[in-house]
Amino acid sequence: MQPISTITGKAVTLPIENIDTDQIIPARFLKVTDKSGLAVGLFEAWRYLPDGTLNPDFPLNRPEAAGATILISGRNFGCGSSREHAPWALQDYGFHAVIAPSFADIFRSNALKIGLLPVTVEQSIYDELVIMYANDPHMVLTIDLSAQTVTLPDGRQVHFPIDAFSKYCLLHGVDQLGFLLQQEAAIAAYETTHPQPVRTTTRR
Repeated sequence: MQPISTITGKAVTLPIENIDTDQIIPARFLKVTDKSGLAVGLFEAWRYLPDGTLNPDFPLNRPEAAGATILISGRNFGCGSSREHAPWALQDYGFHAVIAPSFADIFRSNALKIGLLPVTVEQSIYDELVIMYANDPHMVLTIDLSAQTVTLPDGRQVHFPIDAFSKYCLLHGVDQLGFLLQQEAAIAAYETTHPQPVRTTTRR
């Protein structure tokens, strides 16, 4: 996983609440264990018309959304099942971060594990972002993970929460296993100074 420090990119809004993981990536795409190629199924029911052509009215299909790396969506994003493929599909499509008033806990956890940054903002800030995007569909945002801030188009900075462990892993580009491997020397030193007691067997 690549380290994350600052994300600056074009945003796109999908102003829908309670988007569940089946809407993000339908179940028939879950047969794969590889993260690559899942972008084709992202929001499939909304992105495509019944004849298989792209739905021109869907926000991600509009020309101004091309190249967007920051998704702005409604509260309780990623609810439903615990499928890891949901953040995989978003990341494979090209998103580096999702901004929403709230996230489903399991989706947030799965996203953080792969380096897709879930950014929680107040409902009022989300409402402003939706209006800002409507006025400027080429809106660019900057997310500073170190400072835990989002810089809005008008220059204001808003704070977002993230737990210290997830922040460390994202900044250093390591997952949970990678973090444990980084502690190998400390673990070995501890084991050296804390030998396991010798177990004896008592015969009766």
